[in-house]
Amino acid sequence: MSALDELAGAVGLARYWRDAAGHGQTVSDEAFVAVLHALAYEAGSEAEIASSLDRRRAELAQPPAFLSADIDTPIVLPGALRSAGAVELELETGEIRRFDLGPETGLAISEPGYHRLRSADWDVTIAVAPPRCLVPADLLAKVGRSPARLWGPAIQIPSLRGPAPSAFGDLGNLREAVALFAAQGADAVAISPVHALFPGRGVPFSPYSPSSRLALNTLLADPRDAGLPPFSAGTPGELIDWAREVPARFEALTLAFAQLGPEQRRAIAAWANERGPAIRRHALFDALSRHFRDRGRRWQDWPAEYHDPDSEAVARFAHEQAEAVELHLFGQWLAEVSLARAQTAASHGGMAIGLISDLAVGIDPGGSDAWAMREAMLQGLTIGAPPDPLGPDGQNWNLTGFSPEGLQRSAFAPWIAMLRASLRHAGGVRIDHAFGLQRLWVVPEGGSAADGAYLSYPRDDLMRIAALESHRAGAIVIGEDLGTRPDGFMDAVAARNIYGMRVLWFERSWDGRFITPEEFAPPTVAMTGTHDTATIAGWWRGRDLEWNRRLGRGSDWDGAEHQRAEDRHKLWAAIGHGAPEPAMDDPGSVVEQALAHLGQTRSELAIVPLEDLLALDEQPNLPGTIAEHPNWRRRLSSPLADLLAEPATARRIAALVAARNA
Repeated sequence: MSALDELAGAVGLARYWRDAAGHGQTVSDEAFVAVLHALAYEAGSEAEIASSLDRRRAELAQPPAFLSADIDTPIVLPGALRSAGAVELELETGEIRRFDLGPETGLAISEPGYHRLRSADWDVTIAVAPPRCLVPADLLAKVGRSPARLWGPAIQIPSLRGPAPSAFGDLGNLREAVALFAAQGADAVAISPVHALFPGRGVPFSPYSPSSRLALNTLLADPRDAGLPPFSAGTPGELIDWAREVPARFEALTLAFAQLGPEQRRAIAAWANERGPAIRRHALFDALSRHFRDRGRRWQDWPAEYHDPDSEAVARFAHEQAEAVELHLFGQWLAEVSLARAQTAASHGGMAIGLISDLAVGIDPGGSDAWAMREAMLQGLTIGAPPDPLGPDGQNWNLTGFSPEGLQRSAFAPWIAMLRASLRHAGGVRIDHAFGLQRLWVVPEGGSAADGAYLSYPRDDLMRIAALESHRAGAIVIGEDLGTRPDGFMDAVAARNIYGMRVLWFERSWDGRFITPEEFAPPTVAMTGTHDTATIAGWWRGRDLEWNRRLGRGSDWDGAEHQRAEDRHKLWAAIGHGAPEPAMDDPGSVVEQALAHLGQTRSELAIVPLEDLLALDEQPNLPGTIAEHPNWRRRLSSPLADLLAEPATARRIAALVAARNA
């Protein structure tokens, strides 16, 4: 092993990895050196490598800030903690236990929670977790129902239309949708991310490029949920014009804030105090973002004295512009009120799960979380994915995320806070790109996906925290596990009851046939598609292939269409029950049979995108595109209640429900 390999391994970088086709791949020295530089380990020469190795060894020999364990399971203490002598264990309840810690001392804790182990020289947080996350059967038992195979829709919130015209859907429309699906017998509603974006700006508008995963998207708030007058309708259309509508909605939010009375302001202040300093810091970021909007949206574009959230300049701004900060707190409060009412509607409608939130894999490097939690974040690196079926050229998402060392130094406080924010008003959470629990593809900032390498993450610690927070919130955890799976990942998540996603298009046998419903494993979530895949109707018609040809993505379009024709035969063979295969331009019966097929699976939960329930052709997002395809801009053609009442839609839902109840 070379010294460079030794350094990379000590930092958590992998030299070798396998792609989605199972082929071995090797990271170049040049890529290693660039990634190590971003991680603050210089490796441009033998002397730099030796110096970085010495520093890394010294770091690994220090007492950790965090450990995790399972209930009643002996905790493996690193050498730096052994033979500490007199120590104090403070349980989360406040109970104190004192004992001597020797080299052979066993330490197992029966109480779940976040505890503190202290000696005269160190202070370690120990997270003790239940062995697994909650599952749908646990939630059913809580409401006195027998085990059942549950179902629900997946909804892109801005696509919704309600009875009143609007420029885009909001959380009030979501609440109405939840009530409608509860009446149809659904037990869950999976939603697109509601993370905070940049205030008053029309770009970026992807819900997966947030400014913060701790705060909410105030654009989605519905003032009616707080007894306030509704926002103006905006300009309803087939596609959302974010560049026009976002500034208009921000102005409407500003006007609503100006009309608040003293009692309402006191209530918002009390709510903010209860939420803690993080929500005020986010509101301060948003106020600064608006103040410096002409310079650019990223905090790196602001004057240097505002780059540090603890600087005198920032404190002075917070004092002098207190009203602007309060405006953004109002937006956060209003959005949370709306989200809470949507989950309340789920509970009142008898749903066992209710909302399943979506936790984006990363954040905008110029956003609120990166500004407020810089020590916990990757610096100089963005995250993405190597080539896989969803992105043949690889992907650089131009997002950042937590650094493994930053998580350890902070005792995983940012990860815990993020999970709690996602589960505060939900019965479940979907972790986007859940492989990030074990490794992330990191790319030097400004580079291409080919310049990256896999950086390992503390999988067991992250999964134990997920299990602990699952129990505290009374929620299930779903891991989006599509793409290049790391070794050991599937067994690890299965052991923790983090349910994987089994998407119709990818569930095939070795010979290419679509698998039978009986072949879906029960502890999974079955899906007809995701926001990144073709809809059933669009796939049958070849709409996704048309888009690729129009945009010049790929080259063998005739070959792709020939393969699609073969795949249509295979799909119909799996779902058609011997009936004649429908024509390419007649996907109606295909959608209905596919929903019934999904309903028959043994998966404990079936999630169907709203686009498939309505037999729509177009998908919400085309991976690898930004402006070339109308990503995250599509709206339903009519109010959801009217669409669900259409006979064809009612028939499709009835087929799904009957299959789930069979």
